[in-house]
Amino acid sequence: MFKRMIPNEFVQSIYEIDLNALQRRGVKAALVDLDNTLVEATRPEATPELVSWLDQLRGMGFKVIIVSNNNLTRVSRFATPLRVPYIHQAKKPLSAAFRRALNRLEVDVTETVMIGDQLLTDVLGGNRLGLYTILVVPVSRAEGVFTKLNRILERLVFWWMKQRGLSGWEERK
Repeated sequence: MFKRMIPNEFVQSIYEIDLNALQRRGVKAALVDLDNTLVEATRPEATPELVSWLDQLRGMGFKVIIVSNNNLTRVSRFATPLRVPYIHQAKKPLSAAFRRALNRLEVDVTETVMIGDQLLTDVLGGNRLGLYTILVVPVSRAEGVFTKLNRILERLVFWWMKQRGLSGWEERK
């Protein structure tokens, strides 16, 4: 039941992702969630560290797109100054936005990673399509109502993974 919610990797933050390993896997594009993956949901703009990470990603030849369930105003105000394309109101985990992102970047599922902080939206959506998925620890504990509800189910999934020796991430907060 929960198998589609198991990410390929768990990392503490986007900054711990081994970009060279992704390249060796043939990954050419990154779909990234915005809120609590790249920055706190309340932060209106990118941090200098995030700008450097995005520059490194693009400098290595990766294509990048933000895929967010948030609204146009939030996502566009964040992504436009960074010159990062985006899809807002993505309705993750549904597949339509993921497919649009792949088409926009002109990449195949086997060449793409989905990076996000939620099992029920980012990981489930990416896995349903066959993307390589990386789950990061949320940047902040401040979250919206729907995310808080998702976190309740996530705890059940993490318990299930732990029972099977799959989590490898006991310190997740």
